[in-house]
Amino acid sequence: MREESEAPGEELALELRGVVKTYRGEPAVAGIDLSVPAGAFYGLVGPNGAGKTTTLSMISGLIRPDRGDIRVFDVDARQDPRAAKRLMGVLPDRMRTFDRLSGRQLLQYVGSLRGLPADAVRERAGELAETFELTSALGRAVSDYSTGMTKKLMLACAMIHAPRLLVLDEPFESVDPVSSQRVLDVLRAYVAGGGTVILSGHSMQLIEQMCTRISVLVTGQVLAEGTVDEVRGEMTLEQRFIDLSGAGGEGGGLEWLHTSSV
Repeated sequence: MREESEAPGEELALELRGVVKTYRGEPAVAGIDLSVPAGAFYGLVGPNGAGKTTTLSMISGLIRPDRGDIRVFDVDARQDPRAAKRLMGVLPDRMRTFDRLSGRQLLQYVGSLRGLPADAVRERAGELAETFELTSALGRAVSDYSTGMTKKLMLACAMIHAPRLLVLDEPFESVDPVSSQRVLDVLRAYVAGGGTVILSGHSMQLIEQMCTRISVLVTGQVLAEGTVDEVRGEMTLEQRFIDLSGAGGEGGGLEWLHTSSV
């Protein structure tokens, strides 16, 4: 099934149809549809609790949907999860890693898990470390890395097997501007070379700067989808986001804060 907005014959890197996930009877994701064209830089935005992390976790195979279909380059991710995962590199939320390993050891470990020959792992690890400006830190334990350095290392791990699709949950969260720019440059080069990125984020400025298409999730549903211009309309993207999120009302209450207790 193809949405009307898609060009005939356009290859999809990722397709979700009727995907549902509930926790204790409450829907975290309520039957969403997404179509991510190959070569897209796709942003998934929404307020906290909107279902972004749950959606990305289902795409990457970290959790299973209750219902619905997920296809990665036309591979059914529910029927053949290993084949789907081979096509993806993943940067999950709340990065958990073997932080007592050195950066070099972690890259080598991930590369070997991906089935790469040892010489290819060494070569790619060196190139990725240089690209992400981590070469001098490769001998140190990951536990000694800053948040920005850890994000860059984990992104290098996600890219070491040359995936066709990157699934990135908040890749710029708690990252300083210099590291953010380096990550952005690498992701742009990756997409320019034919890769596809789907990521979540809260910075509307970065989303506008990066993404070719976006979806706005609110309470587990897609309320808007399209190019940045199509979604924001006559507003700024931040204004449109606030409008769709229903968070634009004036704050009330807390009158006691407005009077001195002295």
